[in-house]
Amino acid sequence: MEIGFRSRMRYGKRLPGRRPAPFPVPFQAFVMTDPVSRRRTFAIISHPDAGKTTLTEKLLLFGGAIQLAGEVRAKANRRQTRSDWMGIERERGISVVTSVMTFEYGDCVFNLLDTPGHEDFSEDTYRTLTAVDSAVMVIDAAKGIEDRTRKLFEVCRLRDIPIVTFINKLDRETRDPFDLLDEIEKTLALDVAPMTWPIGRGRSFAGTYDIQASAVRPVEGEQELRPVNGPEDPSIAEMLPEHEREAFAEELMLAVEGLKPFDKQAFLEGHLTPVYFGSALRTFGVKDLIDAMAAFAPPPRGQESATRLVAPREPKMSGFVFKIQANMDPNHRDRIAFMRVCSGKLARGMKAKIVRTGKPMALNSPQFFFAQERAIADEAYAGDVVGIPNHGVLRIGDTLTEGEDIVFRGVPSFAPEILRRVKIGDAMKARKLLEALQQMAEEGVVQLFLPNDGSGALVGVVGALQLDVLKERLAAEYGLPVSFENSRFELCRWISSDDRAELDKFVRAFPSSMAADLDGAPVFMAASAWALNYEQEKWPKIAFSDIKDYQKKAA
Repeated sequence: MEIGFRSRMRYGKRLPGRRPAPFPVPFQAFVMTDPVSRRRTFAIISHPDAGKTTLTEKLLLFGGAIQLAGEVRAKANRRQTRSDWMGIERERGISVVTSVMTFEYGDCVFNLLDTPGHEDFSEDTYRTLTAVDSAVMVIDAAKGIEDRTRKLFEVCRLRDIPIVTFINKLDRETRDPFDLLDEIEKTLALDVAPMTWPIGRGRSFAGTYDIQASAVRPVEGEQELRPVNGPEDPSIAEMLPEHEREAFAEELMLAVEGLKPFDKQAFLEGHLTPVYFGSALRTFGVKDLIDAMAAFAPPPRGQESATRLVAPREPKMSGFVFKIQANMDPNHRDRIAFMRVCSGKLARGMKAKIVRTGKPMALNSPQFFFAQERAIADEAYAGDVVGIPNHGVLRIGDTLTEGEDIVFRGVPSFAPEILRRVKIGDAMKARKLLEALQQMAEEGVVQLFLPNDGSGALVGVVGALQLDVLKERLAAEYGLPVSFENSRFELCRWISSDDRAELDKFVRAFPSSMAADLDGAPVFMAASAWALNYEQEKWPKIAFSDIKDYQKKAA
């Protein structure tokens, strides 16, 4: 690794370094007739409040998908964001479900997935990351790398997902850009290649310098790139107050001469991240970002199945369900399964095989989504995310094919950290409540456990905020006012064994501590971590797992 950024600053002089590599051929120069090459499927990840949903809105604005961008915390007379369409999202200013938006920009078709930033909804985010080919990591320029960002990055690293970094909120008081880049390198062990550099920060933020194109993009005016004669061009310094000019000129020279150039191969392998600076709220730097995604973000990649790698250009259609959303239309009890197309062409009206059940399913009305709004998809290709109307037939993790028995890997479910019993005042509505909880569990909002002794259903969640969402949605969508009470159980584990007789013996030994999950898989519930460890030592032939892979069971 090259000399640290702080060290460069300390030396206070121009250091030798490699000149930046030429900027990739602009995406507009390509005529991409291959529909797979046109696709860009990516997620936006960040810590809560880093500006992720605002950035999503502005990307949609640039893509021509909306005429007026919304604001997360919009007042009554202002437009709210398209991706946060649930009542609780608008009320609290947070994303609680993944939103899918498909739009065209230039010659590319973008499938953009806005994921929940809050850790209480981590399962939804992890499942979504199985369906993307790249990600945009949003960092608050004042806070740097935060805890949630670090965790999501590690998930991306496990999947070798290339990452483009957008350092946001440059129009507010920020940390030193060199410090931010240094933190990315040290905290995430990721090489950085700044593509733009901020001209001023906070109140004096005046625009960015495009390192690759040797041009300036001013904040004010049309925000179009203006060519300049390198970093020493006097017109750049003139954009700043006089007392900041000398320090900035030195900083820019260090950035241009001393930092790593962009290496597309290293980026595609997940070792390097190109970095852009801007302000999503002021719609600044967003065009640089979307142009970059079109220019060098990867088209759809091959997907690992249990038996082989499925290439995107294979003729036969295949795909997997990574998310189910219920009641997107409050007027209808609709259920939409979101599927990532992995290969071939999905055509409206075609029949596909659900590998888990072996049954055929007619895809009569596949849909493209724009948050809550939708349009019929007559055809879709590898990389596209389509919604399939579904009445309890499809589950998260299901594979659909044109006949081949392949099962795509890696859509996990994690053991919940909070277990609660659901109570309803009107006993006559108990059956309706159970049906609603089953639908919520199929969607992935909560996990549902039915105790073997016939006692009331238990719900499991990662964080307490999920319980608030469940309570509000049951009241709003099903007319079921509920409350929660503590369970005597603190944690649970899926159990399995190679010895069927031993597994049956274990289940019989704990009649009041066993339950079945949504798929009927046996679950052991423990009153404490000590009790769980005790039984694990006592029953060595029983495997206790805190992760369940849908595909593993199906295979």
